[in-house]
Amino acid sequence: MKLPKVLMPLMSCLFLFISAVAIAQVDFPNPSPTQTIRQNFGMSAVEITYSRPGVKGRKIIGYNEPYGSVWRTGANAPTKIRFYSAVEIKGNKLDSGTYVLYTIPAEKGDWTVIFNKGLKNWGSDQYKQEEDVARVTVTTERKRKPVETFTIQVDNVKPESCDIAVMWEDWMISIPVTANVKETLRKQVEADLQKATPGYYVAAQFYYEYDHNMQKALEMVEKAIAANEAAGRKPYWQYYYKARILKDLGKKAEAIEQANLSAKYAKEQGNRNNYVQQSEDLIKSMK
Repeated sequence: MKLPKVLMPLMSCLFLFISAVAIAQVDFPNPSPTQTIRQNFGMSAVEITYSRPGVKGRKIIGYNEPYGSVWRTGANAPTKIRFYSAVEIKGNKLDSGTYVLYTIPAEKGDWTVIFNKGLKNWGSDQYKQEEDVARVTVTTERKRKPVETFTIQVDNVKPESCDIAVMWEDWMISIPVTANVKETLRKQVEADLQKATPGYYVAAQFYYEYDHNMQKALEMVEKAIAANEAAGRKPYWQYYYKARILKDLGKKAEAIEQANLSAKYAKEQGNRNNYVQQSEDLIKSMK
C-alpha cells in the first residue's frame, strides 16, 4: 500500500527516532571498570573499591589532573577504603569503617594522601577539608615500566603491617598501614594459659615474635616440650624453636644442643619441612 505524501515526512521522523533509541541502548564496555580487592590483614581485613581508567596515550598527572589539586584517585567516583578494625597510618589513628581516599599530586617532593568522610561525593568538587580524618605525606617512586591501567594493590602484608600501593603512568606511591594486634593476642594468650591444658607453644610464639620477651618465650617453649615428652613424643620443631630463642638470648652452647636434638628427631620422624637442614644452618650461624 502506498502511503499518502502527507504521511511520508512523519514516517521518516518516526524511523529516525526508533533508530536513535536503538543506538542509545548499545551497552559499551566501561572504560574505567570497577574493582574491589580484599586483603586479610592484622586480625581482620582491608577492602578497597575503585575504578580503573587507562592512560590511552594521555598525560594524566600534571595535565588532566593538575599538580597541587585534590584528585579523587581513580575515575567515576572517589576510591573507598574499608578497614575492618582500627589501624594507624603514619601516626594517625583511624577507627574501623569506610573512608574516601583523595590525593594531592606534587610535581616535586611528596604527595599528600587524604582519608576523608565524604562517602557520597562523586568527584573532587564535593571534597571538604573539614571532613578529613587523616592527612599524610608519602614519597613518589618512579616506575621503570609504565603502568597503563590505574592500579591499587596491597603489598608487603605482614601480621602487623601492610602497604597500600597506588600506581599509574610512571609513578607509584606507597601508604604504610599498621594494626595493633599485640594487645588483642596478649589477652587471648593469657586467657588460654588459664585453661587445664594451655597451648604453651602458641604462647611461646606470641612472646617471641610479637612481645619480644625472650625469657617468657623460653619458659613457654620449655613447658610445651615437657608436655610432649611426658606423652612420649619428641617434638623436633619445638627443639628448633627453643634453639632460636636461646641463640637470641646469647646462649649459643645450649642453642646448639637443642638444634642437634631437632635435627636428630626430625630425621627419625621423616624430616618434614626439612628441619634437619634448618637446624644445621642455625648451628652454622653460631660458629
